[in-house]
Amino acid sequence: MSEYQAPLKDMQFLIHEVVGLEQITALPGFGEVNKELVDQILEEAGRFANGVLSPLNWIGDRQGARLDEHGVRTPPGFKDAYQQFVASGWNGLTAEVEYEGQGLPRAVGTPVGEMWHSANMAFTLCPLLTQGAIEAVRLCGSEHLRNTYLPRMISGEWTGTMNLTEPQAGSDLAALRSKAVPEGDHYRVYGQKIFITYGDHDYTDNIVHLVLARTPDAPEGVKGISLFVVPKVLVNQDGSLGAPNDVRCVSIEHKLGIHGSPTCVMAYGDREGAIGYLVGEENRGLEYMFIMMNAARFAVGLEGVGIAERAYQQALGYARERVQGTPAGGSPAVRQSILHHPDVRRMLMNMRARTEGARALAYYAGALMDLAEFHPDAQERKRHQARVDLLIPVVKGWSTEMAVDMASVGIQVHGGMGFVEETGAAQHLRDARITTIYEGTTGIQANDLIGRKFLRDRGAAMTALLAEMESEVTALQSHGDLNVQAIAARQLAAMHELGCAARWVLATGATQPAEVYAGAWPFLQLTGNVVCGYLMARSARVAADRLAAGEGDLLFYDAKVKTARFFADHVLTESVGLTQAITEGGDSVTALSEAQF
Repeated sequence: MSEYQAPLKDMQFLIHEVVGLEQITALPGFGEVNKELVDQILEEAGRFANGVLSPLNWIGDRQGARLDEHGVRTPPGFKDAYQQFVASGWNGLTAEVEYEGQGLPRAVGTPVGEMWHSANMAFTLCPLLTQGAIEAVRLCGSEHLRNTYLPRMISGEWTGTMNLTEPQAGSDLAALRSKAVPEGDHYRVYGQKIFITYGDHDYTDNIVHLVLARTPDAPEGVKGISLFVVPKVLVNQDGSLGAPNDVRCVSIEHKLGIHGSPTCVMAYGDREGAIGYLVGEENRGLEYMFIMMNAARFAVGLEGVGIAERAYQQALGYARERVQGTPAGGSPAVRQSILHHPDVRRMLMNMRARTEGARALAYYAGALMDLAEFHPDAQERKRHQARVDLLIPVVKGWSTEMAVDMASVGIQVHGGMGFVEETGAAQHLRDARITTIYEGTTGIQANDLIGRKFLRDRGAAMTALLAEMESEVTALQSHGDLNVQAIAARQLAAMHELGCAARWVLATGATQPAEVYAGAWPFLQLTGNVVCGYLMARSARVAADRLAAGEGDLLFYDAKVKTARFFADHVLTESVGLTQAITEGGDSVTALSEAQF
């Protein structure tokens, strides 16, 4: 079992040379951010991830969170790590300076977040949910709510949660039954919520729950949902903590993975009713909750990157050490590690290439979020936001599906030892498995991509992205590096397939919706392959240019080109099959009658 080491070179390469930090630092409010500062932040985050969080990952998995008469107790070491985490200022890294955050761009917060997820995903779920709650209160809450809760959530003195799911209402929030009865300047909230990550814990004295509920006169369905701040402990007018609210954790789930993260069943209003405060306006709760949801979906996609990286590091370490058999073409007299076997190389390159592609996608989307929020030109903000909206389900869906597959491949690299818990390889697969489920399953992400993000604007955002990619990749055909030329050819072919699939969806969506949505999953996969391939091609071009000039770490740049070539040869070539599944496979998805299943 190995400790995590942050891939700082790749992170710095993407931020500075591929995504382009300079376009972010040119935005209003980021003038003091520069390469030196960013590198210092990443290096310090890497030390914290490796030295504090990573050693607790196995402990959290083995011992897990527990519930006793005093509430939820997190695994040994987690509470102390959280205190170090907030004392170091990590919780407010990208939060507004107005509320005592550090005000750094998402382009910087994204690689830092990846480190936390790689080092200890179960621990990181708490600050992840807090960030979503911060965004919802910041953008939709009253001045009183912002002033009361944001400084303490940003500092980490208090944490936040997101309460959507009920026993009878999973992804179908129209079936939600929790109610909120008005009473003066507040409401009394009653109901039960399930699957609430860090709904209770021992890190802080207060937890700020954001809860969906219905007011007495609310319309049926999702249009009648409101959002409420329901603190675990009530806050007095002077900001001090008052009496406990009518909120409690009833039980915690026993799960396949992320054992260190308590997943709670929460009861609101068992006695006199939990006091809650309306966020924004009544009946707009789902709209507000999607602010948290989109932030969480991006973060969960980043979890996929983090887990895949951790699984790759562990598999590579094992392959370097394990001596077994004679590689093809090798001499039986020379004992070599399994890293020399071609099929082991194939598995490791698969893990490496897909992880690097997903990392590039997440960092690209993080930079777009900065441009969408802070660009001085309104039309540019709108354009960048359209691309963010298009890519969020891809970041979430593609990256997490990749993480599950790569964690499984990591076990395969270990052979029988991967199936033994003590090696730690199995934990990565168990932890990764939830990422494709919570914050909307991959099927929901795929449906969102097809319906809300593609058909709704008649493919405008996708068309703009394809045009931009084509312009850049076409130019690579005449690049001096033969690998870059080959990557460009593969990328253009894959983009052609995505264009064909997109046109078919547009032409068929209104008349044959069942067939279109039957191909939603492969459409998401194809989109992810193509966008990641585009960013890998861009990375290869930058790296090849550095090699030609003899600049920088030549071994690193050479590896970037070769990894991008592997992605082109082994991932982009899936495009034809995915397009056929999208455009021709719908009938077979729905062919069986219910009785035939």
